[in-house]
Amino acid sequence: MEISFDELRKILPHTYPFILVDKIVEIDNNKYAKGIKAVSGGEYYFQGHFPQEAIMPGVLQIEAVAQVGAVALLKENPGRLAILGGVKRARFYKPVRPGDYLEISCKMIKLIKNLGIAEGYITRGGEKIMTCEVSFALQ
Repeated sequence: MEISFDELRKILPHTYPFILVDKIVEIDNNKYAKGIKAVSGGEYYFQGHFPQEAIMPGVLQIEAVAQVGAVALLKENPGRLAILGGVKRARFYKPVRPGDYLEISCKMIKLIKNLGIAEGYITRGGEKIMTCEVSFALQ
């Protein structure tokens, strides 16, 4: 099942410029989601990070993983909000630059009532870009 950008905007509370996923290409509700982000040189954060060499900030990569995970949780829980509760073991292997086409995956490893823990990662052409663990609280 694919979720378009317009449908994403109905699931996630984020608006421009903070929605960091272009579409969802795979989803298994409450278990897993995979999204796509086409990184453009026009992204607002490239103006200052860094002017001499444009690199997507790691914190925004983590946020993109969290947004994909939130879609997995919220698709079947409309009207709720998934709040990022924590980040562990974030590792960055390669820089993300304008022109990159990112595949963002997030898999729930534990879901108890209103709390969830997930493993997330970003790849580019099969190459590992970053990994992390994120936790969520459903409001």
